[in-house]
Amino acid sequence: MPTIATRRTALASLALGALLLFALGAAGDWQRADAQDDRRAVAITVGNQHACALLDSAEVECWGDNHAGQADAPAGDFSAVGAGEGHTCGLHETGEIECWGNDAFGQANAPAGRFSAVSVGWYHSCGLRETGEVECWGGDNAFGQADALAGRFSAVSAGGRHTCGLRETSEVECWRNNGEVDALAGSFSTISAGGQHSCGLRETGEVECWGWNYYGQTDAPSGRFSALSAGDWHSCGLRETGEVECWGNNSAGQTDAPSGRFSALSAGGYYTCGLRETGAVECWGNNHFGQADVPSGRFSTLSAGGGHTCGLSDSGTVECWGDNRFGQADAPSGRFSALSAGGGHTCGLRETGAVECWGRNDYGQADAPSGRFSALSAGGWHSCGLRETGEAECWGPDLGGEDDAPTGRFSAVSAGGYHTCGLRETSAIECWGRNGWGETDVPLGRFSTVNTGAYHTCGLHETGEVECWGDNRFGQADAPAGRFSAVSAGGVHTCGLRETGAVVCWGYTLDGQAQTPTGEQRTISAGWSHACAVSVDGVAICWLVFNDAADVPAWLRQPGGATGGDLGSGRIVARRLADGRTEFGWQPVTGGERVLPQQRYFPTVATVDRWLRSSPIEVGGVEIGRINARLLADDRIEFAFTPTGGERILPPSRYFPVGAGVGRWLRSTEIELGG
Repeated sequence: MPTIATRRTALASLALGALLLFALGAAGDWQRADAQDDRRAVAITVGNQHACALLDSAEVECWGDNHAGQADAPAGDFSAVGAGEGHTCGLHETGEIECWGNDAFGQANAPAGRFSAVSVGWYHSCGLRETGEVECWGGDNAFGQADALAGRFSAVSAGGRHTCGLRETSEVECWRNNGEVDALAGSFSTISAGGQHSCGLRETGEVECWGWNYYGQTDAPSGRFSALSAGDWHSCGLRETGEVECWGNNSAGQTDAPSGRFSALSAGGYYTCGLRETGAVECWGNNHFGQADVPSGRFSTLSAGGGHTCGLSDSGTVECWGDNRFGQADAPSGRFSALSAGGGHTCGLRETGAVECWGRNDYGQADAPSGRFSALSAGGWHSCGLRETGEAECWGPDLGGEDDAPTGRFSAVSAGGYHTCGLRETSAIECWGRNGWGETDVPLGRFSTVNTGAYHTCGLHETGEVECWGDNRFGQADAPAGRFSAVSAGGVHTCGLRETGAVVCWGYTLDGQAQTPTGEQRTISAGWSHACAVSVDGVAICWLVFNDAADVPAWLRQPGGATGGDLGSGRIVARRLADGRTEFGWQPVTGGERVLPQQRYFPTVATVDRWLRSSPIEVGGVEIGRINARLLADDRIEFAFTPTGGERILPPSRYFPVGAGVGRWLRSTEIELGG
C-alpha cells in the first residue's frame, strides 16, 4: 500500500536541499500566512485516487478525489502522513495521530496516545506506539487485518486486507484472518504491504515480494534499491542511483516511471507519485483501465460504462476497450443496432431484435431473456430492455426493486445504479427501485428522453431544458440553463449536448472539465468516471471527468514557481442555497464572467475552524488560486483566497452572515492578485 510520507527521513534525504467582503460582514485586518511558494514537499503518499505531500513547513497538502473529505488536510504540524482508499492519517509532531475522510469502518477514528509512526491501508489504519507495540483500528476486519500481533516492532505497513510489521530483530511478520500470513524469512530493512501482496527491502538492497502475483507485482527486478512501495496491483522501487523502476499491473501506465532522479516514491491504486530531489512532485498513471483511449476508426455511437467503453461502428460491429476483468470488453462478432455498457457488463441489440450481453454475470445481469426488443440499457448491476410491444423487462439482482418494472407501455428505458426509469408514451417519466437520494422522485412535465446515473436521474424536457433529480452531493443534478438535444447521467457527473453540438458537463468533473471536446458533437455518453462523445464526422473521443490524484497542484509541480505577471483583481461571491449549503465563486473586477469552481459548496455540517478549499480557479485559461472557507463558532463562514504560489489573503470583510437570504449573491471587496 502507499508509502508513508515521513518528514524526518525525507528531510534527511533532501538535506533540507472566503474571500467575501459583505455589506453585512464584520471588518478585519489583512493577515498573511507564510509564502506558499517558499515551501517544498519533503515526502509523498498516495491512496486510491488522492495523494498528499508533507511539506518542509510540517504542513500537509492533499489533492485528488475528495468525496469523503480525505483531501481536506487539517492544520497543524505533522511528521508523517499516509493515504488510504478514502481516508488519510497524519502523525503530529507531538506524537498524536489525526485522521480525516471516510470513517465508515472506524478507520479515521485514531486512538489516543503517542505514536512514533502511522500507516494507512485501504479501510484500516495502524500506528506504532513509542513502546514498539502495533495498534490498528478500522476496517470491517473480516480478514483480521486490524488484529495486530503482540510484541515489539520497529515499523508497520497496512495493506489492502492485511498488515505487515518489521520486528526489532529485522524479521517480517504479517497477519490477516486472525492469524499470520506467510512472509519471507530473513532480515529486512523496510516493508511495504500492497493490495494483496507485500514487498520487503533486504539489508543488502535487494527487493523481494510475496503474495498474489496475477499481474507480476511480486516479480521484483534484480539489483539494489534504497526504497520501495507496494501499490494495489503494482510495485515500485527506488534505485540507489535515484531512478524509479516499477513492475506489475500497467493498465493505466502506473509502472511507466519517468526518467531522472527521485528521492522518494509512493505507489497507489492505478498511479504512482515520486518526489524529485528538487522537492517537486511528479505522478504518472491514471486513466484507470484505458477506458478513455479510443481506438482509431469511425463510430456512430459510444457507450461509457463503469471502467470500459464500447463503440458501435458505422458497419454495425461493436468494439470495446478499457477494463476487461469480467470480459465486458470482449464484444462478440456480428452486427448490432444498439449497445449499452454497464458497470461490469455490456449488452447489445442485434438487428434481429435479440439482446446479447457479455461480461460480469454474478447477479444474472448478462442473462438476457429471449424474444425481440426495440431498446436496451445496462445499469450498474442490472439490465433492462424494451419489448417491441412497449413493455419494459429487467433482469439482474433486483437489490432495491430496480427489476420490478411497472406494467404498461414505454417508449424508452434507462437502468441506473439501483433504480430504473422509463419514458411513457404520454411523455411522462416513471421510475422504480431504490430511492435513497430521491432518484425516483420524478418531477412533473413532459419529457422527450430520460437517463439514469448511479444515484441521480436526468430528463430532457420537450422544450429542450434538462432537469435532474436525486443525489446532488457533487452538483451532478444542477443542470445549467439553456436548450439541449441530449443528456447523459454518469456516476457523480452529468453531460449534456447543446443544440449547437457543444458538450457541457457538470457535477464531479473537476479538472477533467477542461478535456471536454470542442466542436460539434452528435452523441454523448457519461460513464461511471469518464465521458465520451462522437463528432458529426464520426470521430470518437473520451475523457476522464475525475480530477485524478496524478494531477499534482501547479505549485508542487514547479516549486517556487508562483504565477507571474499581473493577474488582475476580483471579488469572492457567495450565496446561500435552499438545501443549506453555501455556494461560492470568483468575480473578476474587469467585468468578466463569474467563475464557479467545480468544488464550490460549503457543506451544511462542517468542523469549526477547519479550513476547506475549492478546486483550482482558472481565468482566461490561467490558474489563479483557490477559495478557502471555514466555519466559525458563531456559525458564520469565513472566507479567504490563496493565489497560486502565493499567500493566503484574508480580506477586511470576510464573513458570510448567518441569516443571509437564499439565492442572493453577496460579494467581497476587491482582492488584488499582484502584478
